[in-house]
Amino acid sequence: MSQYFTEEGLKKMKDELHQLISVERPKISAQIAEARDKGDLSENAEYDAAKEAQGLMELKISQMQEIVRNAKIIDESKLDNSKILILSKVTLKNTANNATLTYSIVPANEADIKAGKISVESPIGKGLLGKKIGEIAEIKVPSGAIMHFEIMDIQRS
Repeated sequence: MSQYFTEEGLKKMKDELHQLISVERPKISAQIAEARDKGDLSENAEYDAAKEAQGLMELKISQMQEIVRNAKIIDESKLDNSKILILSKVTLKNTANNATLTYSIVPANEADIKAGKISVESPIGKGLLGKKIGEIAEIKVPSGAIMHFEIMDIQRS
């Protein structure tokens, strides 16, 4: 299954994958060799722990390689700037308290609420898609409440 990435998001994933393969994998191999040198493997907890860590890391590497192989880069030049789409930077006004918020709508694997990046698959992200400046988005949040946001500005991230 394909996952969508920005160029920056895919580079970040490739860098993490490179770190796992070139640094972490050799570390675990060294730990296994060291534990093996200690003798009887049948009662060697250090060896068992290192082998388990290796298995988990190899699984993670395999999954990440599959994601990178099937990744699709979002072509920002083909996105419509008149409405909210993935990679839009949106300024909203909460109509209940007049608070102004700014979010970037990003692929799910790049979401980081602390950095103001919300997933296109989140309730707010889904509720904003397709909206234009001046429209009111009615969004049902996980608590069950319905929030109203006025779209103040749309830019490209």
